[in-house]
Amino acid sequence: MIKTIADLRDDLLKSRKVIVRVDFNVPQDKSLNITDDSRIQAALPTINYLKEKGARIILVTHLGRPKTGPEDKFRLDPVAEHLSKLIGQPVLKLDDSIGAPVEAKVNSLQDGQVALLENIRFYKEETDNDQDFCKKLASLADLYVNDAFGTAHRAHASTAGIASYLNPSVAGFLIEKEVKMLGSKLENPERPFTAIIGGSKVSSKIEVLTSLVKKVDTLIIGGGMAYTFLKAKGANIGQSICEDAQLDIARHIMNLADENNTALLLPEDVVATPSIDGNGEEVNVFDKYSPEDKFEIQVMPANDIPNGWQGMDIGPNTRQKYANLVSQSKTILWNGPVGVFEYTMLEEGTKAIAVALKQLTEKGGATIVGGGDSVAAIEKFGFEKSQFTHISTGGGASLEFLEGKILPGIDCLDKKEDEGEVIEIKPAKSFKEELESLR
Repeated sequence: MIKTIADLRDDLLKSRKVIVRVDFNVPQDKSLNITDDSRIQAALPTINYLKEKGARIILVTHLGRPKTGPEDKFRLDPVAEHLSKLIGQPVLKLDDSIGAPVEAKVNSLQDGQVALLENIRFYKEETDNDQDFCKKLASLADLYVNDAFGTAHRAHASTAGIASYLNPSVAGFLIEKEVKMLGSKLENPERPFTAIIGGSKVSSKIEVLTSLVKKVDTLIIGGGMAYTFLKAKGANIGQSICEDAQLDIARHIMNLADENNTALLLPEDVVATPSIDGNGEEVNVFDKYSPEDKFEIQVMPANDIPNGWQGMDIGPNTRQKYANLVSQSKTILWNGPVGVFEYTMLEEGTKAIAVALKQLTEKGGATIVGGGDSVAAIEKFGFEKSQFTHISTGGGASLEFLEGKILPGIDCLDKKEDEGEVIEIKPAKSFKEELESLR
């Protein structure tokens, strides 16, 4: 088990400078207004706890993907302004991440004050995990907290490297919750345990499918990847999306299901659209129609899709079967939509899954939703995140965690080895002295 801020004595936080890696990589419109503050909201428990304990808080995050250093559209001023409103006090927005001016302002922080460094990815040293850069970041603080689960699978300076130079290095409440839900909750789930895995490509989820098929009672496969599995079983899938290079992988996963007595379910019927028009020309729904347009669809057997048609969503019989299985489960993991839910004509399958999970939550079941597309679907259909047991904030991090991979941003944190041990701050004086030669 990793240590968290709750494991630290109050005197280790009072008046201490705490550098906190958060994930404020939020979507913005053309005017740079934040359109979804979920990631900021997710960090509030940690920020507020540290404020209450009298810590001096230094927040670190990235925003977007700046390529050549500072770019105005990726500056964090809108984030600082929004966070100020959420915590009810001004957030000191700094114009850089390291350097003497930053150190001076950080050193002037009072107990309970919050500062936000400028976009950490304005420095390529961040993604390079440059050790000199790690030392400069670490020199700003007395201890380190990682609460950015969405970037925990990256071995970057602010997500992992910095922990080598600050002690203690612990998790915030968001990472603690993610590890609890995606780790212990799924390692020892209340059964029946069902996983619903969607998305377009088998190749992007080989490892998570291979891992889950050995743990769950039922593995439901939907989305574009289902057609690769159907073809691997000898079905006619028409012009549906298929990764021919992954057919053997699909067969291997189905064999693993048999070996582990896991029920692996594929669609029985699908909602299909024409792939060829009346003039013999190829039809691409994504190029020809907008999400709200109406176009031709037909329900047909999933194992007998004729040439000239392509499966785009699960059909009504499959929806009902999947929903029934969800209702009989005690624990559900859902990662990836089961159809092209962005289009109104093709959203019913994914919506049915979301409704079934919501109803299971109301009955006391554990429902865990991961992956950006699944979360986007929930938001599109108007569900509240509180209607599910847990909504994971990590996309790639969630998948890698479920695959059983070691996440650098978690592996670098202090572990609970002795419940009675005394935790002390041990500043690395040597590297702080070394900084003088780096400037």
